[in-house]
Amino acid sequence: MKKIVVLTGAGVSAESGINTFRDANGLWEGHDVMEVATPQGFQKNPELVLNFYNERRRQLFKVSPNMAHRALVRLEEHYDVSIITQNVDDLHERAGSSKVIHLHGELLKARCSHNPSKIIDWKTDIKIGDLSENCNQLRPHIVWFGEEVPLLEKAANITQKAHILVIIGTSMQVYPAASLIHYASKDTPIYFIDPKPNINQTEFNRLTIIQASAVNGVPPLVSELIAGKS
Repeated sequence: MKKIVVLTGAGVSAESGINTFRDANGLWEGHDVMEVATPQGFQKNPELVLNFYNERRRQLFKVSPNMAHRALVRLEEHYDVSIITQNVDDLHERAGSSKVIHLHGELLKARCSHNPSKIIDWKTDIKIGDLSENCNQLRPHIVWFGEEVPLLEKAANITQKAHILVIIGTSMQVYPAASLIHYASKDTPIYFIDPKPNINQTEFNRLTIIQASAVNGVPPLVSELIAGKS
């Protein structure tokens, strides 16, 4: 069975109503991202950071997967599909996708603030005084700016095996996630779906740019890929 690797970014979740800071000049819900998305910000004001992600977690329960999420599930009937997402929500899983790697962590998990390998499921607010089994303060299981991306190597290995690469709703400007495209074979067909595509077409042998939102661009491409297999 041919393998399709799908790289998704903020543009997919945005169409379900999840706010992003992609085009907000470094502000996220009125906060400087360095205050709420760095280890230094957490050390300086842990309560602010915890409250920020508590709000994001509550928002997540109010939204649902959109047509793009659901369309990708259909591919699994015809291809071996792996989704590598920069998003921290669970909308791909809720839609029904079975192989999802979260490069930047997951909102519905928490981890020990001193041992990043100690990860637990967590669907409610994280408060000051919520402790790990090692008696350390819990923090959101989010990869903040300046931290290593622990699943990057796994994602790169998966991308190397792609027969088809699909990129959806990402600026391809945030590293190291943006580097994954270069792990695909030079002859791998690449489909890039974004309303404001920012990619150098001459760098890739078989690149197709679809200038559309995720909701408008993904379902037709999925139908095309399924039809092309029959």
